[in-house]
Amino acid sequence: MEAWIVIGLLIAVVIAFSTEKISVDLVTLSMLCVLVMCGILSAEKAFAAFGDRVIVLLAAIFVIGAALRETGVLDMMGGFLAQTFGKQPKRLMAFMMAVVAGISAFMNNTTVTAVFIGPVIGLCRTLGIPPSRLLMPLAFASLMGGTCTLIGTSTNVAVSGAITKMGFKPFSMFEFAFIGMVIVITGIAYMVFIGKRLVPERDQDLMGGGDSVREYLAEVVVLPSSPLIGQAAYESDFSALEFQVLKIRRHDRTLDAGPAVQFEEGDVVLVAGKVENLIKVKKIEGIDILEDVTLRSSGIDMRDAQVAEVVIAPRSSLVGRSLRNSKFRQRTGLSVLALTRGGRSLLHHMADERLHAGDVLLLQGPNERFRALEEGSEMIVMAQHQFSSEMRRRGLTLLGAFAFAVIASSLDWVPDTVGFVLVAMLAVFTRCIKLENAYANIDWRLLILIGGMMAFGEAMKTSGAASMVADTLTSWLAPMGVFAVFAGFCVLTMMLTQPMSNAAAALVVLPVAMQAAAQLGADQRSFAVGVMISASASVLTPFEPSCILVYGPGKYRFADFIKAGGGLTFVILLVVLTLVPLFWPLK
Repeated sequence: MEAWIVIGLLIAVVIAFSTEKISVDLVTLSMLCVLVMCGILSAEKAFAAFGDRVIVLLAAIFVIGAALRETGVLDMMGGFLAQTFGKQPKRLMAFMMAVVAGISAFMNNTTVTAVFIGPVIGLCRTLGIPPSRLLMPLAFASLMGGTCTLIGTSTNVAVSGAITKMGFKPFSMFEFAFIGMVIVITGIAYMVFIGKRLVPERDQDLMGGGDSVREYLAEVVVLPSSPLIGQAAYESDFSALEFQVLKIRRHDRTLDAGPAVQFEEGDVVLVAGKVENLIKVKKIEGIDILEDVTLRSSGIDMRDAQVAEVVIAPRSSLVGRSLRNSKFRQRTGLSVLALTRGGRSLLHHMADERLHAGDVLLLQGPNERFRALEEGSEMIVMAQHQFSSEMRRRGLTLLGAFAFAVIASSLDWVPDTVGFVLVAMLAVFTRCIKLENAYANIDWRLLILIGGMMAFGEAMKTSGAASMVADTLTSWLAPMGVFAVFAGFCVLTMMLTQPMSNAAAALVVLPVAMQAAAQLGADQRSFAVGVMISASASVLTPFEPSCILVYGPGKYRFADFIKAGGGLTFVILLVVLTLVPLFWPLK
C-alpha cells in the first residue's frame, strides 16, 4: 500500500509541476507532509535533506553569482564577446556558444543566459542579423556547458548529494568533464551546420546595419535657465547628444519638432537615443529625465540607484497594461526612464503606452527590486549600467577567489562546501553584495524543491515503490539487455525534464534507475551519470529557465524549440548512450 501511495504522489507531483498552478515549493512541502502523515517517512527523515551540504553549496553559488553580476564582472564578460567576435559573423555562433558554455560550466546557466542576452542582441543589430538567430543557441550553450563540471548546474550537485546519501562516493569536480566537453563540441557543430537552418528569423524589425545599437524612446524635461530655451527644435543641443527629437509636449498640446518650434521652459521632449547618452542626461545641467524630476518633487532621491535594461517576459502581468494603469512604480519600486519596442514609435505618452511582451525598459531603482522582478517571472534583466571601477575591481578579486575555490575543491585541498561558502562570505565582507541582497538572490524555491525531492527519493526506496517501478521497467526492457534498460531511463529522464525542472526530474528517476541497475547486477554509478546528464541537457521545449529567458526577446514560438531543440536533444542522447557506458562500464 505504501508503494502505491508513493507512486500516486509521484504522478500527482508531476502533474502539479507541469501545470504550474501551484508553486513548486508548496507542492514539494505538501508532498512531504503527506509522506509523514501516512507514516512512510518520519518527520526527521522528511526534512533532514534541508540541512544537507548540497543545499549549503547551492546557496553559496547563488550568492557568488549575484555578487559577480552586481559588480559588473559578468556584464564585462558579455561585452568581451561583442568586442572580440563582432566582426566575424560566420564564426560568431560557434565562438559565442563556446564562450557561454565555458562560463556556464562554473556559473548558474540561467544567470549566464541573462547576462549575455543584452550583448548578443546589440551584436545582432550591429551585424544586421535577427537576434532570434543567436538567442536560442545562447540558451542551448548555457545548458550544455553545465554538463562539464559538478557545479555547472544545480542538477549535478543535487544528484551528487543524492548518491552520497545512498552510500556512494560523490562526483568529483571534473569527473564527467570529458563527456560534457564532447556534448558542447557536438552541440556547437550541430547548431552551426544544421541547427542554424532550423532557427527562425522572426524579428526582422530588430535588425539593423552598420554600427546601429538599441535606441530608447525617453521623455526629457527642459528645466528653468536651460540653454535649450529658445533653440529651434530641429537643430538644438540635443543633436550634440546624438538624440533625435520626435515630439514636444507643451502643457496639453503635442507639437512636431518643426523649424518654427522653439523650446520653452517646462517642455517635455520625446527623444530617441542610445542608453549611454540617456544616462548622461542625468548629469547635464538644464535638462533631466521626466521621471527623475517627478521623483525629486516627491522627495525621493534616486542618485545612487542602479540603472538596468530589462525585457518584459511573455507571462508578465504587465503585458497589455500601461505603466500608469498597472501602478508600475508603486508595485515594483522602480522608475521607467525609457522604453524601446523594436524600433517602432510610441503612439501615446509613455505612461499610457500599453506594454507588449518583448518590450525593453530602461529602469532605475534599488538592485534588490530588479532581483524581485526576475524571481517573479515579470521581467528579465538584460544589462546593468553605472558600475564603478572600484566595484569592478572588487568583482574581479572575487572572481579570482572563486576560481581558486574551484581549483582547491577539485584537488581536494578543501571541501567544496567550505570553499564556496568562504567565497560567498568574502563577497559580503568586500561589499560586492549587501547581506540582504545575498539572501534575496538565493533561489529558496529551488532549494526546497531539491531538499524535498531528495526526501522523496528516500520514500521511494523505503516504501518499495522504487523496486516496483524498477521491476516493471526492467521486465519490459531486460530481455533486450542492460544497455536497453540504461537507455530507457535516459530517455525517461529527458522526457520528464519537459514538464518538470531538471533537478526534480533527475531526483525522481535516480532512485528507480539505481534500483534497476542493482537488480540487473549493473554498475549503479553509470546509471546515475546517465540520468544526471540526460536531465541537464534536454532542450526539447522552452520550459527550461534559460530557454524561457530568450523566448520573448527572440519572438520564438513553442514549435521553434521542438524543431531546433529536438534534433539537438537526440544528438546529446547519442553522446550519452555512447560515452557513459565507455567511461563507466554498465557491467
